[in-house]
Amino acid sequence: MGAALDAPAVVALEGDLGAGKTTLVQAMCKGLGVTQDVTSPTFALVNQYEGDRATVYHLDLYRLRGPDDLTNLGWDDIVNSDAIVFVEWPDRAGDRLPPDAARIALEHVPGDESCRRVTVA
Repeated sequence: MGAALDAPAVVALEGDLGAGKTTLVQAMCKGLGVTQDVTSPTFALVNQYEGDRATVYHLDLYRLRGPDDLTNLGWDDIVNSDAIVFVEWPDRAGDRLPPDAARIALEHVPGDESCRRVTVA
């Protein structure tokens, strides 16, 4: 029996390009009752979805230069809301990432392009 993901929560997703961060968010959103298409926010930077159990924000910080760019995204309001917040490329948030954020790292398994190693902290 696994643990439930309840709001409020911030989940930092780490991994190289193509590691499966957005695919993992899609699966987690499905489990949270999101019926909308969940897509990568690479260009929008922030996507918002409504699930059965919570509002879900999906942020992709890849294109940001650093923590100072977060203000224009409404970062403080998002991470302090009663929502589940998935953050791709959390290193770009620097010290503005909440210290209690759950961390999930995805990495390719050498020799098997279809397999990923997932580490939860």
